[in-house]
Amino acid sequence: MPGISAKAQTFGESVIRDMTRMAIRHGAVNLAQGFPDFPCPPELKAAAKAALDADINQYAITWGAKRFRDAIAAKTSRTYPGWSVDPDTQVTVVCGATEGMIAAMLAVLDPGDEIVVFEPFYENYGPDAILSGAVPRYVTLHEPDWSIDEAELRAAFGPKTRGIVLTSPHNPTGKVFDRRELELIADLCREHDAVAFTDDIYEHIVYAGEHIPLATLPGMAERTVAVNSMSKTYSVTGWRVGWVIASSELTSGIRKVHDFLTVGAAAPLQEAGVVALSLPDDYYATLAADYRERRDALLPALEAAGFRVYVPDGAYYVMTDFSGIDPELDDVSFARRLVEDPGVAAVPGSSFYSRPELGRSKIRFAFPKRLETLAAASERLARLRVPAA
Repeated sequence: MPGISAKAQTFGESVIRDMTRMAIRHGAVNLAQGFPDFPCPPELKAAAKAALDADINQYAITWGAKRFRDAIAAKTSRTYPGWSVDPDTQVTVVCGATEGMIAAMLAVLDPGDEIVVFEPFYENYGPDAILSGAVPRYVTLHEPDWSIDEAELRAAFGPKTRGIVLTSPHNPTGKVFDRRELELIADLCREHDAVAFTDDIYEHIVYAGEHIPLATLPGMAERTVAVNSMSKTYSVTGWRVGWVIASSELTSGIRKVHDFLTVGAAAPLQEAGVVALSLPDDYYATLAADYRERRDALLPALEAAGFRVYVPDGAYYVMTDFSGIDPELDDVSFARRLVEDPGVAAVPGSSFYSRPELGRSKIRFAFPKRLETLAAASERLARLRVPAA
């Protein structure tokens, strides 16, 4: 009887999306999957409607509508002076950062290549590497500040290393990599002729430190594949419109893979993206301030419920340790208990590690929610029953 491929057998379905389905079944407050429950900017909705009314309903250029690619290049250079991007040869519009990352890996990596991945990691990166035929080499970020052990990182690089994945601000920890850490990564990429795949979708959600694109470091523009998206910055996770910035040589491969994966992203939503990328600077300042307020609303409730909280410096997630509440349960059992009673959905920590035991006592909460939603979650967390001794 036919079965699935050996590659597909090496990983399961998304734990994050499964927790959303559980939240729906149990009527829980969903702090598992990272999507907002509030509207996107009204300018974007108006622009999308206008594009539909203008009958922009057919294929855009495979690698992105010209106006949108121009807007991506202009916004990138405006935000990071000195980072010059050619919209005609260095930008590929994709169906979200998720497609951008797998398209880039398929274009750059060959079977047997090795790629370094920091853990805890966003759950897609391991399967992305496997589907590309590459071998992930995991390097642990060490709590409480999720620091890099330089010796461990250096040891992960070898003669087969072709790439490294970097997410800053980081999902799931909220770590913002500092310049010293980025320079270490850049040094290793240059030394081993490796490509950095950077997931920059939380670039504007920073509370401490600063987001420094790896591509802006000396010698890194030509060996960085920068993946980004409208999803997080503009609160449109369902639009599935993203982009990849890379050298013209790497872009040529990424465009070919993208073409045969999805052909192209939604044409009317690319037109709305032109408006999004033209928003003034104060939009991004307000975005970060609003997410800081949400973070600061949720964290005290988690601490009061007995969680150990790792305060995030960016993104909109918080990793916690629940061993002070129930040391007998593993993370999957605790997350299932939490979604059933008191009714708050979070993500088991083991889904972010290659070695599940490293996440046994951890779960991740997401806070891209209305303050009313976070207040409802806080009220439920206050009813969390600690098992009797």
